[in-house]
Amino acid sequence: MATFVLVHGAWHGGWCWDRVARPLREAGHEVHAPTLTGLSERAHLLSPLVGLETHVEDVVRLIDVLGLTDVVLVGHSYAGQVVTAAADRRPDAVARRVYLDAFVGADGEAARDLLPETVEHHWAQSAAEQGFGWLVAVRKLAVLGVTEPADVDWLSPRLTPHPWKTYTDPLLLTGAVDAVPAAFVECVSWMRVFAAQADRARARGWPVREIATGHEAMVTAPDELAAVLVELAGLVPGTPEGGD
Repeated sequence: MATFVLVHGAWHGGWCWDRVARPLREAGHEVHAPTLTGLSERAHLLSPLVGLETHVEDVVRLIDVLGLTDVVLVGHSYAGQVVTAAADRRPDAVARRVYLDAFVGADGEAARDLLPETVEHHWAQSAAEQGFGWLVAVRKLAVLGVTEPADVDWLSPRLTPHPWKTYTDPLLLTGAVDAVPAAFVECVSWMRVFAAQADRARARGWPVREIATGHEAMVTAPDELAAVLVELAGLVPGTPEGGD
């Protein structure tokens, strides 16, 4: 059985994984889904000082305090940056990284550097004009591929503005992360903001899976996503489909 640590992206909280965590736990897997500092039910901790390092520490401390090993570390969207840095800090504790429609950054790259130019401009403008220079407002869910009224009603009240600093802080890596096998899951039924990141993953020889849903796969295709995560967790490192 695997130990999954599921890390949410911008605006969300750990609760967004509930529909995925349920089948994983029912199958006997251990699942942790922390909410990052300053977001959702932890929004009372939000300040202009919350950056990428804050969120990396959230995940590293979870691993350390709970003594987790052989972790399958999954990052959605923005959290690709968090997963990369956390695995670099704790390579012996992480068995595999999984990037769910997420940033595949290298040392020195910030999340904003990895966004398509038009999207990056929109986010920076949103922070400057609506977010007091340091917050990115919640995007419309329809843009992310969430259209079912029940899903919109579940997500909307729980989403909160995201600190822009997490997108401008660069990744600071030692290179230890390169020893941790990785995989990518792309959500292909939306505007595909992360298509270039999927291409990066392919260029690195990582296994890449596609799910025909919008960006919020954990909400709109939870059972399929859970099955893909279990499959990726079981890949043997060093094989063609197991990654490096």
